[in-house]
Amino acid sequence: MFAQALRKTLGKAVKEEKGFTLIELLAVIVIMGIIAVIAIPMISGLIKNTGDKADLATARQIYEASRMYITTELDGKIDNQVINVIGTAPTGSTAGTGLQGLKYLETPLVLPSTKVNVASGSVNYSGGKLANATNGFAIIITAGTGDDAVERKYTAQQILESKL
Repeated sequence: MFAQALRKTLGKAVKEEKGFTLIELLAVIVIMGIIAVIAIPMISGLIKNTGDKADLATARQIYEASRMYITTELDGKIDNQVINVIGTAPTGSTAGTGLQGLKYLETPLVLPSTKVNVASGSVNYSGGKLANATNGFAIIITAGTGDDAVERKYTAQQILESKL
């Protein structure tokens, strides 16, 4: 009897809450909005940076394929030469093949940041090593064609300092 009376008294004294108040819900929405404003630019920056690094890794892959070509097909002897990714073949190989046609690169080769197939590209050698051409770049990659074409240009220093 005493226990029932105590429960009855405490039950009236403590109001049972069911759910959240409007102010609590608004506070949660404001906090989520602040987090979104901070996080979205950070995530966008990370995605762009990842795409740039992936494109540089593709350029490094093309450079390594050209080195394999030089070692295998030219017995390691190269002076001043431009080696193409697609199309016109390097000196001493079948015309119109390029590194892809000679199976030194996979087909199709895709530029990671755009998810578009590489349409052309070249690797410049001077004095027996990777070197910047007169345009200032050692490797040029073009993905896509026409108005949608995207071109990436890399110096010899960028390629040689990159990690696979």
